[in-house]
Amino acid sequence: MKEYERKQLLERIGREGATVGATIPDRIDVQGEPVDLREFVFETKRRDTVPQGERERVERAKKNLRRERRERKEQIEAGDVSREEGERLAEAIIGIDRALNALESLGPTNLEAEIRAQQTADKKRWMNFLKQALGHDEDSQGSHRSSRSP
Repeated sequence: MKEYERKQLLERIGREGATVGATIPDRIDVQGEPVDLREFVFETKRRDTVPQGERERVERAKKNLRRERRERKEQIEAGDVSREEGERLAEAIIGIDRALNALESLGPTNLEAEIRAQQTADKKRWMNFLKQALGHDEDSQGSHRSSRSP
């Protein structure tokens, strides 16, 4: 593989929107073992919340996927592969990134609890804003008055 081809592949896998429109591979070898990656991701994402026992499995899968991604990227960086193999590695990396994005978006939190926490934080910010705007917040009056001075 030529140097400029290697750089193009590395740029492609490092691009912010590289996973847009990318598909998760049906099956991929992770640490030498075949994994039905698409099925695993979709099965995991179908649930509203991930049970505690499954969270450990998901975290282990994410760790293995990150390791596999790093190893494949290092193969491209080394430049010891053909252009075709580099393309296959890049496509696999982008598919791994897509799977990781899907798994990262799961989060261990309960969606309803997250919404309540967000609403509580919004109410608190609104009350603090009103107190400051109406001059009822002694803690912030001194610091804000100095910024209002010409």
